[in-house]
Amino acid sequence: MQTEYLIAIDEFCAKHDIEVSFISSLQQTGLIEITTIEEVGFIPIDQIRQLETFMRFYYELDINLEGIETISHLLHRVNDLQEEIIELRNRLGLYE
Repeated sequence: MQTEYLIAIDEFCAKHDIEVSFISSLQQTGLIEITTIEEVGFIPIDQIRQLETFMRFYYELDINLEGIETISHLLHRVNDLQEEIIELRNRLGLYE
């Protein structure tokens, strides 16, 4: 993975005024992935949107990590169901 597609955790935390331990906790629970290069942790750029959502849950809405895990699971389930509905509608359209 190229480093231009990664953001250093320290820089991200400093810019957003959050704790590095929060990101570590998200990584330990499996909600985000961290790439380590030469003992420096990086966040893949494609996970930034999800990380910012988790930050809002945690810091603005005061939702704990277990709650964030639950919300994340439910959101993934809703997205899967929406994709299934679209697929079924497309299949149904063939018979109309």
